[in-house]
Formats: sequence, structure tokens, C-alpha cells
Amino acid sequence: MEGRGTTLVGLSPVVSARTKVLVLGSFPGVASLRAAQYYGHPQNHFWRILAALWPDDPLPAREDYAARCQWAIDHQLGIWDVYQACEREGSLDANIRNAQVNDFAALARRLPLLAAIAHNGGESFRHAKAVRASLGLPGDDRIASLRLPSTSPANASWSFEKKLDAWRAALAPYGLV
Repeated sequence: MEGRGTTLVGLSPVVSARTKVLVLGSFPGVASLRAAQYYGHPQNHFWRILAALWPDDPLPAREDYAARCQWAIDHQLGIWDVYQACEREGSLDANIRNAQVNDFAALARRLPLLAAIAHNGGESFRHAKAVRASLGLPGDDRIASLRLPSTSPANASWSFEKKLDAWRAALAPYGLV
């Protein structure tokens, strides 16, 4: 499935016209691509963090991915990735080669309430300026670019609680928590 010379294609955006904060990862890992689900690795903290942020609205079961996506949308959170396609062995961002960036300009037309772009990890944030430029926002500070700690299991230097605190602090100004 994954190897040099094989182009991998990412997932479609999970957004609505009510999306206030767009979470951008870099590119889905092996488990996520196999499941065709964002943050599909069972050890990834993404869905667990969101469940902790919205404890009064239970997270739908892992088996009901469509309901999970709608749940995120209902909380005005969008999900996508910086890369549309790439070559990569394994799941580590460091192994990404020949990456093609997603069409953020087309997505921007679908997000009239967008207030922030939350980069899930350093590889995503490395492209913050390019993402802003493609959204037509290079000097516009009305839409924030946020760097969040990666929810990936590879980011073991951050505890779940520390990640949760950072995500809560980042999303609170936009009314999401």
C-alpha cells in the first residue's frame, strides 16, 4: 500500500458552511488511510481530545465514522490536511516526499465563518504561510493560524492532559469550548 514511487491520495475535507475552526493535519497515516478515516489510528488522541472538550455531547462510536464527522461539524470544527497526495513509507511526516498541497482557495469559498486554522502538529504548521496565501489571507489577521501539539501517537513527549490543555486554550477564543 505504501512505498516509494506510489502516490497516496488523502481524504476529502470534513467541513460545512458553519465551520469556524479548520484543523489541518499533514497527511493521514497508514491506519487512517486503510480505514478511510481522519485520525483512524486507535492511539491517536484527536477524537479523545474532542470528546474531553465536549463532555456533554458524547462522541459517536468509532464504528460510526460518518456520525463522528457530523459531530465535529456540529461543533463548528472542520478537518482536512495540508497535503492532497504524497509518497511516503510508513506514517511519519519525516518520510513524506513529492507532496501536493490541497486546493485551499476552493475550500475557502465554502467556509464563510472561518475564524482560525489550527495546525495539528509541526509539519502542518510548516505550511501555515502557504495555506494562508492560498486562502487569500497573507496579511489578514482576522483569521488566526494556530500551532497545536500533534495528536499523533508519535508525539509521545506530550501527555494527553498537556495536549488537551493546549487544544482547549486554542479553541476557546472561537467559542468551540
